[in-house]
Amino acid sequence: MSHNQIMRALSGLLLALLVAILSSTIVSNALPTILADLNGSQSEYTWVVTAMLLTACATTPIWGKLSDLFSKKLLYQLAIVIFTVGSVLGGIAQSMPELIAFRALQGIGMGGLQALIQVVIAAMIPPRDRGRYSGYIGATFAVATVSGPILGGIIVDSPLGWRWCFWVSVPLAIAAFIVLGRTLHLPVVRRKVKIDWLGAKLLVGGVALLLIWISLAGKSFDWVSATSMLYIGGAVAALALAVLVESRVSEPVVPLRLFRSRTFALSVLGTLAVGTAMFGGAVFLGQYYQIARGYSPTHAGLMTLPMVLGLFLSSTIAGQIISRTGRTKPFLVGGAVVLLLGLGLLSTVDHTTDLTLMGGYLALMGIGVGSLMQNLVLVVQNTVSMRDMGSASSVVTFFRTLGGSAGVSALGAVLATQVASRITDSLARMGISSQGATTGGGGTLDVESLPAPVQEIVRAAYGDATGTIFLIAACVALVTLVAVVFIRETPLRTTLDTAE
Repeated sequence: MSHNQIMRALSGLLLALLVAILSSTIVSNALPTILADLNGSQSEYTWVVTAMLLTACATTPIWGKLSDLFSKKLLYQLAIVIFTVGSVLGGIAQSMPELIAFRALQGIGMGGLQALIQVVIAAMIPPRDRGRYSGYIGATFAVATVSGPILGGIIVDSPLGWRWCFWVSVPLAIAAFIVLGRTLHLPVVRRKVKIDWLGAKLLVGGVALLLIWISLAGKSFDWVSATSMLYIGGAVAALALAVLVESRVSEPVVPLRLFRSRTFALSVLGTLAVGTAMFGGAVFLGQYYQIARGYSPTHAGLMTLPMVLGLFLSSTIAGQIISRTGRTKPFLVGGAVVLLLGLGLLSTVDHTTDLTLMGGYLALMGIGVGSLMQNLVLVVQNTVSMRDMGSASSVVTFFRTLGGSAGVSALGAVLATQVASRITDSLARMGISSQGATTGGGGTLDVESLPAPVQEIVRAAYGDATGTIFLIAACVALVTLVAVVFIRETPLRTTLDTAE
């Protein structure tokens, strides 16, 4: 394919990816209104977010494996259809259980869109030339992650109402479907198909139990409890059986032989922190600016623009240089160092931190994520054959999503504990009971309804506790740095397949 043909096809791919990621963040500011309209509970509030992340994460390896067996173009269009149907149904939901089920359906389509874009690009462009296009993917992730909450807040406050948070993505998804149908032309390799459905079910079941436990622990039950043990035990048993099945079948969903490659194993380990920083940064920064600093949702989204700009510039510039030099390791190591530095500096923030200075910290974090996110996938794709391209690419994407969803849930639990402890201590020194000061509206902070002196305590507690979240994220980023240092660099090949 020529550069112009690639760019036309890439426009459809990125449009579909944009609406998929946008849909996962656009409801964040709309959820209080949705719960009030559908008479939802606090546990259902959590599940509106968790259901989509869970199904997207769990089905990613399956989409990748199917792309090794069937037409990548048809699978991508199928993912768009599933996502669009889920969006339409979500907008007409009449109860919270219905909405949660439709969000789970959206997640299945989103998992396909996230996984297959890497596979389709790998089928169009050799690794040596792939870097010049990776910046577009990084920019799409950044724009969708930050603009989602802003757009959601605008829609909810407009006469359109919260249901348009789901419907707004439908025209874009239809446009992406049509563009791909006209511009994407990939060869389909015909071979005997034998899908490992048992392994797929065990993998989905194990990951689902693990993510459900992380999402609910600390809220619905204690982290250390009999319920937690049941979730963990079930997840470990299901995943252990999945490994046993995958080691015996001819067409495993996740080929275990891939992990024998040092580059593949270290790239998977390194991508965990990238997911934690990318998803966690967006989630907790929005809350920091709104609760600790008192900004509106729209203003809070705009305050994270330094992170978006850093991610866009680093992914674009690094991709261009990599395409010219064929070297990836300098950007992996440099990105990991900058990410660790940015998260370390963010760990020092409190409710009085200079916002200009904080913008610099966010830019560093964005530069680190942009240098790592797509290049870790590129390193993996450079070492595997086209036969395993879908499985290998989707496994890296799977662990990045797993790091993001699990990281957000775990860090959120730490943040809640820190905030409650700080508020209780501050109010106790004033001789005031903390009952009702830390929660309101069904378990969410309701700062505006509190007396002015208590408002200041709550905002300070939230702002000071945010630094702890980034300190933990920095510890995870240290693992990424160690992983990329030990990756053995292989010059990027100029052919699509290793056999050429």
